Amino acid sequence: MTTSRPEMEERRRACVVGTGLIGGSIALALRARGWHVTGTDRDPGAARRALELGALDEVGHDPGAEVTFIATPVGAIPAAVTEALASTRGLVTDVGSVKGPMLELMADPRYVGGHPMAGSELEGVDGARADLFEGATWVLTPVAGTDDAAYAAIRSIISSFGAEVVSVPPERHDTMVAVVSHIPHLTAATLMRLADQRASEHRALLRLAAGGFRDMTRIAAGHPGIWPDICAENRAAIVDELDRLVDALTELRHLVDKGERAELVAILQRAREARLALPVRYARPDELAELRVPIPDRTGVLAEITTLATDLDVSIADIEIAHSAEGPQGLLILLVEAELADRLHDGLVAMGYRPSVHRLP
Repeated sequence: MTTSRPEMEERRRACVVGTGLIGGSIALALRARGWHVTGTDRDPGAARRALELGALDEVGHDPGAEVTFIATPVGAIPAAVTEALASTRGLVTDVGSVKGPMLELMADPRYVGGHPMAGSELEGVDGARADLFEGATWVLTPVAGTDDAAYAAIRSIISSFGAEVVSVPPERHDTMVAVVSHIPHLTAATLMRLADQRASEHRALLRLAAGGFRDMTRIAAGHPGIWPDICAENRAAIVDELDRLVDALTELRHLVDKGERAELVAILQRAREARLALPVRYARPDELAELRVPIPDRTGVLAEITTLATDLDVSIADIEIAHSAEGPQGLLILLVEAELADRLHDGLVAMGYRPSVHRLP
C-alpha cells in the first residue's frame, strides 16, 4: 500500500492485525498520537467497523509500517507474526498472553514479544478506548538476541500510551501470567457459576451480591471466546497453578472445618499484607532518580538490564541510549523510582556494570 499524499510521509506509520478490543485500542492510541494506522482483521466487517469508528486511517496491510502490532487470538499469533516479518520492513510485536509458542520467532531481531495487562468487559472494537493502557502494565519479553534498538523503539511507543513497561523472560512469563491473569479469570468464572447455580434455589441470592463479590467476579464478564486458546497454549502452567490453588483452598477448608482460629487469622493477615504491598506507580518527578550505565556494544544488553530491574521490582519510567562516536561503548540512561535506585545500582554492580545514580532536582 502506498500513498502520494505528502502529509502521510511526515506521519509515523503503524499496522494493527486484529481490530478487536485490544487491537482497536492500540490503533486509537496510535492515532491520538499522530500515527497513520492501517489495520486488518480476519473478519472484514470488524476492520470496516474500526475504520468507521476512527481507529484506522485505512483498511489493509502496510509493508512500510514502522511497527506492526499483532492482536489476534492467541492461537493465530505465530502465523500472524511470521507473515508480518515476511511482508514488512519494520518492527513486529504482539499482545498475546502466552509466549511459549513464540520462542523460535523471537530469534528474529525485529520481533519483540509483548503482552498488555489490560482489558474490559466490553467486546470488540466498539469497546476500544485510546486510554485503555494508561496506568496499565505492559510486559515485553526480550531474549538474549533481542536487538537493543528494536526493544527501545517498541518500549518507547508503548510507554507513550501511558503504560508501565516491564521486561520478563518469555520462559517465565507464562507461569507468572497464569498466576495473576489466567487463574483469577477461571476462579472468577467458577465463583460466578456457583452463585448462578445456587440462585436457582434461592431467587434473591444474586440480589445480595455486594461489592466484594462483584469485585471478585468482574473479570468473569470478559469475552469467553479467547479462553479456549489461552488454556490450550498455556495448559501446563495453568494446570500447575490450579493444583496449587486447590491445595490452598483445601488447607483453608480444613482450618474452617476444625475451627482453627489462630491459623486462619494468620493466613488472612498474610494475604492482607501482601495485598497492601502491591506496587503503585510514582507520579511526580521528585520521586525519580537517574541511573547512568556505561554499556558495551553487544546485542542483548538492554534486555539483560531491564530484566534485572523487573527481577528486583524496580520500575523504569524512561530509557535513553546515548551511543558513543569514539568507541564501542554507549551510555544507558534510566529513570527509576528514587527510593529503589540504589537497589538497581547494586544489582548492576554485581553483574559487572559501573552505574552512577543522580537524584533529580
